[in-house]
Amino acid sequence: MTDSIHWMKTHCGRMDHGGCALLVVVKDNKITEIKGDPDGYLNKGYICHKGRASAERLNHPQRLLHPLKRRGIRGAGKWDEISWPRALSIIRDNFNRIKQQHGARAVAFCQGMPKGLDHFVLIRLANIFGSPNVVAVQDVCHAPREISGFHTCGFYPVADFHHNSRLAILWGSNITGTNEEGLICRRLLDQVKQGTELIVIDPRRTSLAHRAKHWLQLKPGSDTALALAFLHVIIEEGLYDQRFVAEWTHGFEALAEHVKAYSPETVSEISWVPTDTIRSAARSYAAARPAAIGWGNAIEQNRHAFDTARALVCLMALCGNLDVPGGNIQASEPDVLGLGRFVRADLVPDKKTEMIHAYQGTVRGLMTVPPSYLKKAILDDIPYPVRGAYMQCTNPLLGYADSRRTCDALKKLEFLAVADIFMTPTAAMADIVLPAATHFEFDDIGHYGLGHGYILARPKVVDPPADCWPDIKILNELGKALTGEDDWYDDYHTLLENVLEPAGMSYDAFTRQGYLKGPENFRKYDIGGFRTPTGKVELALSRAEKLKVSPLPRFIAAPTQDPDFPLVLTSAKDPYFLHSSYRWVESLRARSAEPVARIHPQTAARYSIRDGSAVYVETRAGSITQVARLSDDVHPDVVCAAYGWWFPEDKISPQFDWQTANYNMLTTTENLGKEFGTPNLKGIPCRIRRK
Repeated sequence: MTDSIHWMKTHCGRMDHGGCALLVVVKDNKITEIKGDPDGYLNKGYICHKGRASAERLNHPQRLLHPLKRRGIRGAGKWDEISWPRALSIIRDNFNRIKQQHGARAVAFCQGMPKGLDHFVLIRLANIFGSPNVVAVQDVCHAPREISGFHTCGFYPVADFHHNSRLAILWGSNITGTNEEGLICRRLLDQVKQGTELIVIDPRRTSLAHRAKHWLQLKPGSDTALALAFLHVIIEEGLYDQRFVAEWTHGFEALAEHVKAYSPETVSEISWVPTDTIRSAARSYAAARPAAIGWGNAIEQNRHAFDTARALVCLMALCGNLDVPGGNIQASEPDVLGLGRFVRADLVPDKKTEMIHAYQGTVRGLMTVPPSYLKKAILDDIPYPVRGAYMQCTNPLLGYADSRRTCDALKKLEFLAVADIFMTPTAAMADIVLPAATHFEFDDIGHYGLGHGYILARPKVVDPPADCWPDIKILNELGKALTGEDDWYDDYHTLLENVLEPAGMSYDAFTRQGYLKGPENFRKYDIGGFRTPTGKVELALSRAEKLKVSPLPRFIAAPTQDPDFPLVLTSAKDPYFLHSSYRWVESLRARSAEPVARIHPQTAARYSIRDGSAVYVETRAGSITQVARLSDDVHPDVVCAAYGWWFPEDKISPQFDWQTANYNMLTTTENLGKEFGTPNLKGIPCRIRRK
């Protein structure tokens, strides 16, 4: 890098799923300013607080700068600096020892929310090593919508905010607070200004709920029942697209009979949403064509995820909103290397039957191991033992359900290596900690493999500290050490070039263009039908018996209300952090200084709680301490607690106080959803009291 001041273009990453095009000012290899690029394909100049603050990560005084080897007992917080060759050789020796003793499947490769090409290079490493077990949190994020879509209509229905919709439903999606999976709020906000109507379905009154035609404040965990009530109204009143239903759906009569049991009157008692509001919202969606449903991963955070996603795809289909401009589309991918070839799927041909969760009977198509089943393999040797793990971009002590059990699992591992940019509670439990580069410090490709029909250039804008390596480079070098050099490269950039080769484009040319987008074509079913066994949208699944699931989406009522825990617990993403990340970034921490549990003023009065006072939030699983914040944006019977909290200002041992305010001290891995191994993260009976 030169020492002159210059502007550079890149895309945001690792502050969310990313997607915002950025203009970055660089001087003397330091970032001095970041702003949104008005030419950005997704954001059109928009940028969030996290994006503006993202450069603060680079020069933080406590950033990891050298590989570390644990000294003393695990979790004691004592480390020796070592060289990269030494770190890689220790990981190699331990993983190969475990492979020799227990087989390659006894080593798990773990990732948090996919951040870029690193996720797929990790899968590639696992496949070449011979392990079928790539672990990710997709059981509660993205996979239920994607896989349920594939089983129902043959594709993942992505909300199309690039074309005008007459109406948009935000179902569990707070798009102005967390730009999940590239659905940046700018496009939708522009449509709303031009007259697009909004329906917001969320237990909290979000910022867009104030601008919505209808806000449905549902009880956390009742989404499936509410979606079935929408179907009831639309079918009962004949509001569906009769031509599309007749030509392109399978099982309509069965669905129509099934949803008779889910009248608005019945579902109102389940969901807390008034009967008239359910009817009005369902009618509005049915009447407005095209209409898009922006469905957030909040709907995937309880054991009903498969049925909820199925019901919503049925809703899209009944109203003729599948694969039409401004509806929920089947995005066409650009001409890049297919995932299977990139990750060397050919090397593990029996992966689908050998992954940990395959023995648990999860639904076909789930290609990452749910964390709850990883812990069962570590702690109970079910279905077989896991003895080692490599983790990147993840902090399981905070991010996995049932943190106590997660801690027990980390302690039991024979060997754990973690790559990160900061010492986290999970990294503090590792044997080897590797210092990673931030996304501004290496070349990357965003949105590869997410199914949205485009990929984004993320060229580096500054050089990293000498010993801070990009995750892609770490994996490439670890691959050479662990599996030999035949499937790896002298320079990790070759992996980027491989992805772009089918497009006939170099990475440099890609960065100049900024993004690659697949062709726009709609109603593809008119030519080839839907990619399902019947060639139609399967409102009733034709192979339900083979998949061992219900053919129709159903709502399984929650257990009888617990009088000792009379309130309902939920959570929401903090707009200033990415899950458990970046509580050590000062400007972000200043905006969200402490873990807050939001309760209604009536609830506060009932329990003699004052605004700003410390409170215990309790479930049958455990108790945490947070700060009460009074708000009528939540229902009087709901507690909306903060998620992802730990305290980097605390001592490294014991792991930066990861227990006191940690939401996942309140969750369990009991009663998992069968299809995805999903735990109940929302809709949990709870209580609150003054501390």
